[in-house]
Amino acid sequence: MTTFSFHVRPRAGRCFALSSLALACLACHAQPTASSVELATTQRLGEVTITGNPLGAASPIVPASSLSGTPLLLRSQPTLGETLQGEPGVSSSYFGPNASRPVIRGLEGDRIRILSNGGGSFDLSGLSPDHAVSIDPLSAERIEVLRGPGALLYGGSAVGGAVNVIDNRIARQPAFGREGGVLGKADVSWTTGKQERAAGVLLESGNDRYQLHVDAFDRKSGDVPAPVALACEKDGVTVTRRRICNSANQADGGAVGLSWFGAHSYVGLSASTYRSQYGVVAEDDVTIGMRSNRYALEGEVRSLPGLVRSLRWSVSHNDYAHSESSPGHEPTRFANRGTELRLEARHAPLGAWEGVFGVQLDAARFSAQGDEVFAPPSKTSQAAAFVYEERAMSWGKLSAGGRIESVRVVSLGDGAGGHFAAARRDFTPMSLSLGALRTLGGGWQLNSNLSYTERAPRDYELFADGPHVATAAYEIGNRTLGKEKSVQADLGAQWRVGPTRLRANVYMPRFSNFIALVPTGGTSGGLDEFRYQQAPAVFRGLELSGNRRLIAGPASLDLGLRADMVRAENRDTGEPLPRIAPWRLGSTLTWTQAAWSASLGADHVGAQQRVPSTSAGARPGTTSAYTLWNAAATYRQRAGSSQLLWYARLDNLGNQLAYSATSILTTTVPGRVPLPGRMLKVGLQVAF
Repeated sequence: MTTFSFHVRPRAGRCFALSSLALACLACHAQPTASSVELATTQRLGEVTITGNPLGAASPIVPASSLSGTPLLLRSQPTLGETLQGEPGVSSSYFGPNASRPVIRGLEGDRIRILSNGGGSFDLSGLSPDHAVSIDPLSAERIEVLRGPGALLYGGSAVGGAVNVIDNRIARQPAFGREGGVLGKADVSWTTGKQERAAGVLLESGNDRYQLHVDAFDRKSGDVPAPVALACEKDGVTVTRRRICNSANQADGGAVGLSWFGAHSYVGLSASTYRSQYGVVAEDDVTIGMRSNRYALEGEVRSLPGLVRSLRWSVSHNDYAHSESSPGHEPTRFANRGTELRLEARHAPLGAWEGVFGVQLDAARFSAQGDEVFAPPSKTSQAAAFVYEERAMSWGKLSAGGRIESVRVVSLGDGAGGHFAAARRDFTPMSLSLGALRTLGGGWQLNSNLSYTERAPRDYELFADGPHVATAAYEIGNRTLGKEKSVQADLGAQWRVGPTRLRANVYMPRFSNFIALVPTGGTSGGLDEFRYQQAPAVFRGLELSGNRRLIAGPASLDLGLRADMVRAENRDTGEPLPRIAPWRLGSTLTWTQAAWSASLGADHVGAQQRVPSTSAGARPGTTSAYTLWNAAATYRQRAGSSQLLWYARLDNLGNQLAYSATSILTTTVPGRVPLPGRMLKVGLQVAF
C-alpha cells in the first residue's frame, strides 16, 4: 500500500491531534476483509513491473532496481531526486530541498524520462533545475529505476534512463474476493529542524468486479536546517541563522480511481491533483506556486486467441502550470499541457521468440508569460512505433528491439515584431538494442547490452533566447541542432545465494554530438551568454552494490555495500563535462529481530575537482569530500486486526557541512545552499 505523509500547518495543532486520534481509532476498530494487507499489496505490485521489463521476466536483461514498502518509507523525501539519491548510479540535481530531479549515470534533465505508471509526467522539471517534479514520492507504492538507455520503450528522451513512479490509483487486479471489503493505510509524522508535520490517508474498497481508490495528502515545513549560519534577506532585513533561506514548502494533493475487472481484463480511470508552493533557494524572495492535474484511462485484455495474446492501452492527459513571483514584480507564468496515448500488444510465440510491439503518440503545448521568459511558446508532437523481443536459450536469453519516431518541434513565436520568431523542425530518431543474459552455476548471472539511440532536441535547446535566472545565464538556442546520437555498452554481473548478493555494472555511453550549453564568451543583460552546441562526448562509469549476511538466526545482522563512479568529458577538448557526481562509497549495517529493526549507515562522497574551466581560467563548481551518517529504526505491532509500524530516521547525524557537485547552485551561488543539516523524523503508519 502507498505511504502518505501529510504536513499540517503550524496552527493546525487541533487538526494534527484529530489525525492522530483517527489513527488510534483505525488501529482499534478497522476490520480488514482481505487475509493480509501486505499480501494484497504484493499481489498488486507483481502485476505492474513495467519499466524495462515488458515481458514480466524474473530476471530483466537491462540494469534496473526498485524501492517499495518500508525501504521506500524510510528513504522518502519531498523530492524524487533526493528520494533516489544514493542508489548506485543515481544522484540528484539538488536545487535545494524542494526541487530535485534524478541524475542517472551523469545524464540529467530531459535525457531522463520521468514516468507515472508508464506514462509521461509532462511537467517542466527538465526545462530548469528550480522547477520541481510534479510527482510526489509520498504517493508512490513503488519507484522503479531503469539505468541506461530506456529509449526503446519510452522515447529518445530516455537515453540516460527512466524513473517510473507506480501507484495503485488504477488497480490492475482485484484485492478483494466476491464478498468485498475495505483496505486502508494512514500515516502521521513529524520532523525536527524544519518543523515538518504530516498526516495522510488512503482507502480502497470493492470486490472481485470493481475497486475504488481514494487518497489525499498534505504537508508543510519551515526553512530547512543548515550546518552553518547563512545570511537571509526578507523585506529589506538581513538576518543570519542556521537555515537554508527560502526553503519552506507546502504541498497537498489527492486522487480518485475506479477499476472494473473481467475474467481476463480490466479497465480503470483516475483523476489526481498535486499542488505545491515553495521558495526558490537561489533568491531570498522568489516563490513558485505549482499545480498539476492528471487524468488517466487504461485497460488490458488478456488470453486472446490468435497472434495477439494480450492488448494493453492507456491514455493520459496532464495540465501543468506554475508561477514564479517576488515582491514588486509581475509573476512569470509557465504552463504545459500534454496528452499521451500508448498501445502495447504481446504476441504469441513466433518460433522461439516472444515479445511486444506497440505505438505511442503524444503532444504537448508549452507557454510562458512574464519578464523572465527565456523560451518561446511551442508545440511538440511525437508518433512512434516500437518492438521488443526475447528468445530463451539453453544458457539464458537474448533480446532485441527497435523504435522509430517522428518528432515535430514548433516555435509559435510571439507575434509580429516580437522577441521570438516562429520556426519549425522535424526529426526522425531511431533506436536499436541488443542484449543477453547468461545464467551460470552457483547463483551467478552475466548480462550485456548494446544500444544505438537518437534523441531529438527539445524546444528550449532549439529556440531559447533570454535570461535564465535559475542558471544565472543568458541562454541562446540553436535552430541548426541535429539529432543527438549515442552508442552505449553495458556489462554486468550478479551473484545471489539467499540473502547474500553482489551486483556490478560497467558502462560507456559514447555520443557523436552531445548537446551542451556552452559559454560564448560574451554577455547579455549583465549575464554571461551560453549557447546550445553539439560536441562529441564520452561517459565511463562503474556501479557496485551488495549485501552480506553476517549473523543469521532469530536476530540477523546484514552489511550492505554500495559504490559508484562516473567520468564524462568533451572528446574534442578533453575538458570534463559540468555537474558530474564524484566517486561515492557507502555501507549500512542492519539488525533485525522479531518486530524490531535498526540500521546505521554512512555515505562518503569524494571531492570533485574535475570541472570545466571558464575562459578566464577559473574552475567554478568544485566541491570538497564529505561523509554523511544516517540511522533508522522501526517497530511493528498488532492492534486488534490492524498493523502498526512505528518508525524513526535520523539524517546527517554528524551535522556535516556538504555541497552537491551535481547541483548548478554550487556554480551560480557557491556556499549559499548546502545539503540539509541534521534532522530527525518520527512517524506512525497504520495498515487496516
